[in-house]
Amino acid sequence: MNYIQTLNHFSKQHVRKMGRAQPEAAIQRAVIQHLHIRGAPHLVFVHVPNGGKRPRIEAAILKSMGVRAGASDLLLWHDHKFFALELKAPRGRLAESQQKFLDDMETAGGNVAVAVGLDDALRILERWQLLRGCLS
Repeated sequence: MNYIQTLNHFSKQHVRKMGRAQPEAAIQRAVIQHLHIRGAPHLVFVHVPNGGKRPRIEAAILKSMGVRAGASDLLLWHDHKFFALELKAPRGRLAESQQKFLDDMETAGGNVAVAVGLDDALRILERWQLLRGCLS
């Protein structure tokens, strides 16, 4: 087993073990592990922590500071290109605000995708040439 297959094996174990309560969070953690280890040189990525319930005042303050509903789970920049990746668990659904964000990113010239599960996310990142090596 090469290092990519080993990393993928442990990532899948993590998703199975930790993903019962928050499957999308477990998928995201596994993707982040791959990005840290296999990410292309000079890749920049960030997760925008938009989720969760907040008191009204805090939500209003964040909105006035530019927080946008539906921002993708991962925003990535590499080689003068930008990417938005929305991660979904197998039964997850895309919210209207998430689709709007992806549409706006694409209109602005970005590369966008919705990944269902870990394998799909890794294939997309490999196709975008943001991960070194290949699972297959």
